[in-house]
Order: sequence, then structure tokens, then C-alpha cells
Amino acid sequence: MNRGAPNVQQAAHACAGAFADELARSGVEHVCLCPGSRSTPLAMMFAAHPGLTVWTHIDERSAGFFALGMAKALGKPVALVCTSGTAAANFLPAVVEAFYGRVPLLVLTADRPRELRDAGAPQTIDQVRLFGGHVKWFVDMPVPEADTFLLRHARTVACRAVAAARSAPAGPVHINFPFREPLVPLPPADPHPGGSGAAAAWRGRDEGNPYAELWDAAGIDENGLKQLLRMIRDARRGLFVCGPDVSADLSDPLFELSGRLGWPVLADPLSGLRAAAGAPGAVVDAYDAFLRHAPLRERLVPDLVVRFGAMPVSKPLTEYLDAHAAVPQVVIDAGAGWPGSGWRDPILNACAMVRVEPKELCRRLLSLLEQADNRSDGSLDGGPENRGVAGPGSKSGPRGSWRSAWLAVNETTRRLLRSAVDALAEPFEGRVFQELADLLPAGSALYVGNSMPVRDMDAFFPAVARPVRVFGNRGASGIDGVVSSALGVSAAWPGPVVLVVGDLSFYHDLNGLLAAKRHGLSLTIVVINNDGGGIFSFLPQASYPEHFEELFGTPIGLDFRPAVEMYGGTFTRVPDWEGFREAVRTGIAGTGLHVVELVTRRDANARQHRLVWDAVAAGLSDWPDRLGSV
Repeated sequence: MNRGAPNVQQAAHACAGAFADELARSGVEHVCLCPGSRSTPLAMMFAAHPGLTVWTHIDERSAGFFALGMAKALGKPVALVCTSGTAAANFLPAVVEAFYGRVPLLVLTADRPRELRDAGAPQTIDQVRLFGGHVKWFVDMPVPEADTFLLRHARTVACRAVAAARSAPAGPVHINFPFREPLVPLPPADPHPGGSGAAAAWRGRDEGNPYAELWDAAGIDENGLKQLLRMIRDARRGLFVCGPDVSADLSDPLFELSGRLGWPVLADPLSGLRAAAGAPGAVVDAYDAFLRHAPLRERLVPDLVVRFGAMPVSKPLTEYLDAHAAVPQVVIDAGAGWPGSGWRDPILNACAMVRVEPKELCRRLLSLLEQADNRSDGSLDGGPENRGVAGPGSKSGPRGSWRSAWLAVNETTRRLLRSAVDALAEPFEGRVFQELADLLPAGSALYVGNSMPVRDMDAFFPAVARPVRVFGNRGASGIDGVVSSALGVSAAWPGPVVLVVGDLSFYHDLNGLLAAKRHGLSLTIVVINNDGGGIFSFLPQASYPEHFEELFGTPIGLDFRPAVEMYGGTFTRVPDWEGFREAVRTGIAGTGLHVVELVTRRDANARQHRLVWDAVAAGLSDWPDRLGSV
């Protein structure tokens, strides 16, 4: 069926071409191809690429073992391509041998689009995870579209597939490609669409570099370390971005590195870096508020981003990083490259994933900087080199001015936030975290629920100098099991533990309270009760009132007091902020289960957030001009 034939053919050309290009950029030189119709876009784009040699085979089983032997001899991945149906099944013996023999193979199977699967279409079988546990990684690709984000995806998957196949232990990777008819790819009308953010997606990185590299750096050698440090030292406007799962003991070396380089540190609350010695004055903690202000975003343009850990919670920060897709972004993650959760880059902008412990990396970078400082020429390896660390800087100004600009905007924003929040008459959900920042003692733990609580914490919990460990379930970001998770922390944590959770999430895990009673655990739970799913009031669904409450708001109308008392806990519904502070202090100082309920209204809460953001924007209106050239 020809559905918009030129568009389909141009999309296939763009996506298959981007994938082929990234295989070549990542070091793949050979493609073993079995002729077929559905694989036409792959076959033609591979044949057209000057960096790839195509070997044609009639029999898929023989082709699989031919590619296996070639990959063994080369010690690097070889691509293996076939059409849909049983052709793919004939690769199985070679795939199994490659898996147990630790041979890097890239198994690329063409497939019908999803609407033709299980519909009686010819030459169509279930190819999803066809090789089961005998591959290191599997991806079912989307149907091609000539879309910048999908081209980023195609390039990133190609780079990841090569990295996964060759990283120890080497083995096969399976990528399944659904294509719609007509299958012959055609070049798009504009083969070079403009825009700095789109250029790398459509044409690849500059100088033939792979779109996304995995630096397998568990034991990063000195050359790799110096390469990374050169990138960092060449950057005049660098950013350190710290997401969830970054250990708090990273704070000392990272803060020192930040000061040496003149780079600001943007710290997600789940990074552990907002509540650490030296955090106030070193950490940018109000970015979620001021990056909503377009003139500031346009003034604060980085030239390199180094991110530690998972993607931060903040949507404005994510949009800011995505808007600067042309800027090199390096992710430091000890688990990078592993199947499943080993590629934490949902905006598909990372140019490199570095598999190394962040604390170890910072310490080694500091050591290299110290060595360079002790050399007369300031070089990393004894040769001539422009130091550029503490010098006067480039046309963008001294390095320190870039960091100072971020910290100054941050300090002003934090004052504006507190003032705007204090001025609100009704109870405001975001204020919970402003209050807890003052209430939590050193050595305590704060567990934060998903949906609105974690977002409000990001915006309203400021940096504090006291060590407070922050936990959250951001792996899959669900609202289930949060009460039980917090009780598990309570069983192992020596200090007081506080959980902040919404009413739906609390209801979802009410049975988890039994653990507090059975095991005599102490936990203070702050339940923000807005009678439903508060986050939906911020989403487009709120514009459809005829269906909103039933489908999205989902009010449950429950009184939690009897349930809490059934499990042996105390329940306090607080009338005001003084009552909130008193109830939380009592829970922290005492033992057992304490539930503190703050009642809010969803519609009022959404309106209050908008008032706060408007007040911040008004207070920052002259800052773009005040920053000058940074």
C-alpha cells in the first residue's frame, strides 16, 4: 500500500541513511547482506555508503556464519542484514554461537510495520526478541519519519549497538527495522535542513565523529583522561549538571573542580549535592524557576555540558539542554552502556557516555590540573599548550564571570521564590519543601514521592549545608510502593526519616504501613492531600473539563485517619504552617509512625504555581541586560 509514497521513501532514506552513516563512523566496515524486498532501505543505503563494504549472500544461515568468522578475524563488529520472516530465523544458529563465543555481531532484520503484524501479511512472523536471551541488546525501531528527533534516535541506536556488541563480554545485538511501502528510499527534498540543533541529527557530528560514543572507562587511561580534560579546559562556558543517583561524597572534589574551572554546578535534589557541606553558594538550585524565563535562557548559552548520573527531574532544565543540542554534552555514568538502563539520555543529545565513577574522575582531573599548574608551560603532557584555566578568558569574558553569573541569578531567584511563596494566602504544596529545608536536622533522610512532590522539591528545596540524604524512586518514576520504600530506608537509616507523598500514591501503598507496626519502625509521612492527581492540572488535559475529573483528576475522597490508626500510627491534619512545623518536629523527635496531612486544592495549587513563576519572571526582567557578556 502506498501511503504518501514520497514522504515514506524520504523518511526511509533519512533514517536508514543516518543509521548506516553512524555504523561507519563507529568503526563498522563490513556488511553481510542477504537479498530481500523488505530490507531494501537498509540494503541501498549500506551500498551507497563509501565507508562500508557489502558482501552479498544467498543463504541466511551461511551469511550468519560468514559474518561470524569475519568478526572473529577483525575483532570488531560486522553487520548482518536480512528481510523479514523466516529469513531472520535462519540467523539463529550463528547468533547463538556469537553469544556463547563472545563475537560482536550486529543483526539487522527488516520487518513489517506494526499495523501488518498479526494481520495475515505474507512473510511476517513475530520478530520482537526473536533471539531471546542470546543477544546482549534488542531494539524494535520505530517506523521511519524524516523527523530530527527520530534521526537522533537512529544515530544514537547505531552507536549504542556497536558499543554494546564490542564491549566486554562481546556478543550479538539485534535491531529490528519496520519499513512501510514503497521501499525504495528517495533523498529528501532538502537534504541539509538548517538549525544548529538539527545539523548533527541530519548530517552527523563534525569531523566524522560518531554521534554518541561510549568511553569504556572503568579504568580510564591517562590519554582518555587528558582528552576529556582538554575538552573541559577548552570550554569557556561549561556546565556541570548533576542528576539523580550521584553520591553525596562527590561534593568535595566536584565543588573544587567547579571553582578551578569557573563552571557552575546545577544539582537535582536527588543528586545528594544540595544538602552537603559547602553546597550553599556553590550549587545552582533554582534553575527550574529561572530557566523558564526565555531571555535568560538565551543569554546563558553553554559551550560544553558535563552531566553526572541520570537525567534531572526538571522539565525547564531538560528543555534548556535540548535547545542547545548542538553543544557537546558528555554523560559521566559508571553504569553507562549496560543493557536496559545503561544509556540515560532521553533527549538523545549526548556525544559521549563515559563509564567511570564520578568521584574518581573528578579527583583524577584535579590531579592532572595540579600537575599542569606545576609545569612552566601549563601543559598536560609537557608540550606547549594553552592553559586557559585561570587566564583572562576569551571574548566571552573571564571564566569566573560565567559561574558568578549563574550563582548571582540563582541567589536572586531563590529570594524571589521565597517572597512569592510567603505571600500566598492558601496552603501551597511547594512550600512543604521550603519548610522542610529549615526543619530537617543533620543526618536525617528525606524520601520524596513521584509526580508533583519530586517536581516541587526540585523547585523549592534550596541548598543547605547540613547533610540530608534524599531518596526517590526515579528508576521507573512510578507512584507505587513509595511508602514501603521509605519504610525500608527507615529500617536501615540511623537518623530520622521523612516521606513526602501525594494522596494517590499514599493510598496506592497503604498496606505498606503494616511494616511500621510489625517491625516497630519510625517514619514521618507528609501526605499532600489534594484529593486526586494534582499533576494533571498542569497538563493539556485540564482544558477539557467535561472529562477531566473522571479520567484524570480521579478524586478518591478518603479520610486516611482510620487507616493510619489501624496500623498503630498517629494522624495529624494541620490547619496552617505553624501547625505543620509543630507536627513535623514531633514526628522527627519521636518514634513510631506519624502521618501529617496537608489539605490543598488542585485548582488553587496550579494557579499558585503560575503566580510564583510570574513573580520570578517579573523580578528577573532586567537580568539579561545586567549579565552583559558572560
